[in-house]
Amino acid sequence: MDTELRSALVLITGVMAAGKSTVAELLARRLPRAAHVRGDVFRRMVVSGREELTPEATPGARSQLELRHRLSALVADEYARHGWTAVVQDIVLGEDLSRYVARPRTRPLYVVVLAPTATAVRSREDGRPKTGYGGAWTVEALDRALREDTPRIGLWLDTTEQTPEETVEAILGNLPAALVREP
Repeated sequence: MDTELRSALVLITGVMAAGKSTVAELLARRLPRAAHVRGDVFRRMVVSGREELTPEATPGARSQLELRHRLSALVADEYARHGWTAVVQDIVLGEDLSRYVARPRTRPLYVVVLAPTATAVRSREDGRPKTGYGGAWTVEALDRALREDTPRIGLWLDTTEQTPEETVEAILGNLPAALVREP
């Protein structure tokens, strides 16, 4: 298991409050040499002129999202080039998922989509100190984007009834299903 993920890239995606950050961190800690690449860090680096992504995204917001995805793929490639497994965690939905998996040069490349039910996401969101939903984004709208617009790439997990630790076990136990680009 550990040797399969040496110098690899694992993208963990899903909607807000799906458990991406927690699962990515736990997965990275299970591996002998891993870095947790948080996509949202690149969004927060923009301190002026940032355009927040909404369902009716402006060209500027789309451009900033694509830049964020390019940057996380580049950083992941650099970690992998130096012998680390890069566990990238970000919201990559719809056709952005196909575009994302085409970006990194790192092989093997794994994709894990965390897909708890909308009810579970709402409950998790209520229990978090930060707020992701509200305004233009609703749990239902993002869940629809995940289930209806996102290509079935990689390993999709319904994590509704799983603890984060159980989700990591499911990922490690089903790596072949998550593989989208072979070494």
